[in-house]
Amino acid sequence: MSFSYLTISQVKTGLKHKDFSCVDLVNYYLGQISKQRDLNSFITVMSASALDQAKKVDQKIASRQELDKLEGVPIAIKDLILTKGVKTTASSKILANYVAPYDATVVSRLKEAGAIILGKNNCDEFAMGSSNETSAFGPVLNPWDNSRVPGGSSGGSAAAVAADECVFAIGTDTGGSIRQPAALCGVTGLKPTYGRVSRYGLIAMTSSLDQAGPITRSVEDSAMVLNVIAGQDNYDATASAKRVENYLSALSQNIKGLKVGLPKEYFAEGISSEVAAAISQAIKKIEDLGARVEEVSLPHTSFALAVYYVILPAEAASNLARFDGIRYGFRSEVARNLSEIYHKTKAEGFGPEVKRRIMIGTYVLSAGYQEAYYLRAKKVQNLIKHEYAEVFKKVDALLTPTSPTTAFKLGEKSGSPRGAAGEAGDPLTMYLADVFTVSANIAGLCGISLPAGFDKNNLPIGLQILGAPFAESQILRLAYNYQEATDWHKKHPV
Repeated sequence: MSFSYLTISQVKTGLKHKDFSCVDLVNYYLGQISKQRDLNSFITVMSASALDQAKKVDQKIASRQELDKLEGVPIAIKDLILTKGVKTTASSKILANYVAPYDATVVSRLKEAGAIILGKNNCDEFAMGSSNETSAFGPVLNPWDNSRVPGGSSGGSAAAVAADECVFAIGTDTGGSIRQPAALCGVTGLKPTYGRVSRYGLIAMTSSLDQAGPITRSVEDSAMVLNVIAGQDNYDATASAKRVENYLSALSQNIKGLKVGLPKEYFAEGISSEVAAAISQAIKKIEDLGARVEEVSLPHTSFALAVYYVILPAEAASNLARFDGIRYGFRSEVARNLSEIYHKTKAEGFGPEVKRRIMIGTYVLSAGYQEAYYLRAKKVQNLIKHEYAEVFKKVDALLTPTSPTTAFKLGEKSGSPRGAAGEAGDPLTMYLADVFTVSANIAGLCGISLPAGFDKNNLPIGLQILGAPFAESQILRLAYNYQEATDWHKKHPV
């Protein structure tokens, strides 16, 4: 029995029929992580606890007990999400030795469903980045081409799934940090609606935008995971009380008659010709499956990136104020007094991108500038939300590219040959990598990226499907029908 690129259903079936043991399965993935350590997709590997849990699963199978929804499925967690008793670093020197005292809600729900956590994935420092080059633990490499980035900030999670180091991973998405790396690594990434999945236990960057979600091999796997992690949470006031649907049940319905919008602003200059061609083919395939496609306009989305890069640093500056060298985490060893502890701890503990965003955020919130920048950005955010709401009265979903290009070279936008933290080129070129994804977070939408082809360098291209708030069933149904009619998601790195 080959363990290669198993889906959740295949793992569950294999364990149920005793085609393999859970211990053998976990050992396979631990072997994959070890063999491919150059990818740098994991910061912490939890070998002992994963094998202990696998043994318990095998004992349960031997005694003919029913397995839970995800029992025995080996997974990985982005190192921005608290995992009790395990180092949770946010890929930052300032939290390099921090051990989480409790589980994030998303982690506790996965544990309750029986998932086996193999380890914690590398990411951009405090999720600030689009290439996984800002990590204090070094860059993650793209499994399709090790000279290229995997995307960010959940680059380690996407690379781990693409390289068959786990069945699925949990990432976070503030402006595209699940969808963009999923596109660049040729896997499926789902960003749920803000409030659909609890943020409790996520190390906050931008509290009004952050959202956890799955990076998987298939749309079906994404639906299975969302069924487990979605729902209200008493520990998170922003988690919605809206009923959680059975996301699996909607997948098999056909898409005949669905109205799909193509925002003309997403198909303008800046998109590579190969990405444009692949997305055109995907649109044609969706039309062949019975959906009705029409052009729509979202003129205010041209401001989404600017709005995002005002709101994000403002909230990040506020959230990161807690890392002061006093309560927990790294403390400067050369500080001589309280003032120096604050200043030197942050200067030594944070990387250059984090410092840049803290400075921008502090500026836009400062007296005399808050109204000119932050409050104005919030007003434009409301315009963008309203514009999407109006468009979703006419169409059921939107189709766009996920990223304007395929994976770029390490250092190409960061300015350092291997993307080492501490060196930077023009940050604006990196920020533009998020141009097609940020508006979903600004407007509070749900979105999914799935494989839709390859460029001439055999690098994956991602198709993005956006839906109205809490329309996950709709976008999953559309994505599943497309995926069933294509085989892009079945292609893997050599």
